[in-house]
Amino acid sequence: MVQWKPQSPTSSSGLQGYGLAVLSVSAALGGALLIESMRMRDVEVPLFLFAVAISAWYGGVGSAVMALLLSCATFDYFFVEPVHSVYISGSDLPYFAIFSTFASLVTWFSTIRRRAEEGLRQARDKLEIEVAERTQQASLLNLTHDSIFVRDMNFAITYWNRGAEELYGWTPEGAIGKSSDELLRTVFPVPLEDIRAELLQTGRWEGELKRVKADGVQVIVASRWSLRRDERERPVAILETSNDVTERKRWEQQITKLNEELGKRSSQLEASNKELEAFAYSISHDLRAPLRHMAGFTELLKKSAAPVLNEKHQRYVTMILESAKRMGNLIDDLLAFSRIGRSEAHRTTVSMEQLVQEALTEVRQDTNGRKIVWKVGELPALYGDRSMLRLALVNLIANAVKFTRTRPQAEIEIGCQDQKKNQVVVFVRDNGVGFDMKYVNKLFGVFQRLHPAETFEGTGIGLATVQRIVHRHGGRIWAEGMVDQGATFYFTLFKPQESN
Repeated sequence: MVQWKPQSPTSSSGLQGYGLAVLSVSAALGGALLIESMRMRDVEVPLFLFAVAISAWYGGVGSAVMALLLSCATFDYFFVEPVHSVYISGSDLPYFAIFSTFASLVTWFSTIRRRAEEGLRQARDKLEIEVAERTQQASLLNLTHDSIFVRDMNFAITYWNRGAEELYGWTPEGAIGKSSDELLRTVFPVPLEDIRAELLQTGRWEGELKRVKADGVQVIVASRWSLRRDERERPVAILETSNDVTERKRWEQQITKLNEELGKRSSQLEASNKELEAFAYSISHDLRAPLRHMAGFTELLKKSAAPVLNEKHQRYVTMILESAKRMGNLIDDLLAFSRIGRSEAHRTTVSMEQLVQEALTEVRQDTNGRKIVWKVGELPALYGDRSMLRLALVNLIANAVKFTRTRPQAEIEIGCQDQKKNQVVVFVRDNGVGFDMKYVNKLFGVFQRLHPAETFEGTGIGLATVQRIVHRHGGRIWAEGMVDQGATFYFTLFKPQESN
């Protein structure tokens, strides 16, 4: 259905308006002449006024003026004596003036009315567009899984999307118009007055709220509020978006509880380790004197009673002295191991090449008469405690020397390889008796041995000491080997530029 809507003067062309004026006046004239032929009089003025009103309503002011002039001329020519002339007598002037005035009033009223209706039409169109946009926005908001609802400044809910219905269990019909705080039994983290003050000042507020769903289950939501103001900057509405974080908060609480328990256990373990180290140090230190006395008096007994002791008894005395010596070495190693955990590390830039040379000098004292091929690669400067790192290298190299004793030609290699940007991997490799990888976890335990003491001497503390030194430097240590095919020990240390 086509509907004719009045056009504004600015949008209709002048020719169309003037054509409308001519057409409406012509129609009024035709109607007046037709009615007059039926011997009905005094209908001309209403018809011409109607033509002026039509021209003003649909053609604008210009069209109305044109219709007024044409109506006066036509009325004078066809209906004022003498007819068919444009003569106007003085007595006719008031009549024409009244007609013109009345036509002008009709034109003015029609123009004002048309403009009012045009304004209402534009407002209606604008409202329809806004309603369509709001409807589309509401449809889009319903597509999201987030809970979104709007409330006025009295906290009465005015909009409730599908996400809010899914989260809280209330339908829009059951929620709109209700107070959000009363409906959801909201528990605020701070006084509501403080939240209002922040919202009015910044236009936003974020926080966690406790609420109760329609089924009575309590939930924790991460809530975000945004304040909407009108054109006069008056607060009119609050838009709230929220997400259910109940499960996340439950996990956070469990993690916090586990961390607290872990912290307590770590403190207890640290205290136990300190007590154990203090006990080991004390026992080891206290055992030194009686052991020294035992070895000393046994040595005196061996010298003074040698003439009266047979070979079997002399072997007994020798075994006592060897056991005392082994016990002394064990105590020394245990003291050194305990001292590593108790002493403070003095870290600085250390030349590994120089440290390896010092360790080789110390170890070579026990290699007289042996054929050993040494391979020392390029070694960088590292960051750590010099004395601790030296002890670690001495233990590893001495370990390699010991377990290559059965080889006609021992081969021991010391080198490094980059592992990460800020770390270096140092290794000590030998072609000795090796070990079975299924026992690799026992290598670094205190008093753990993979070979009989009669075959290879040792206390079983050396590798445990190396591991403790490496761990105190923030590195890690591991080993690879095969039975009768040698072994390689690796450990990581930090470079100076990344550790200072």
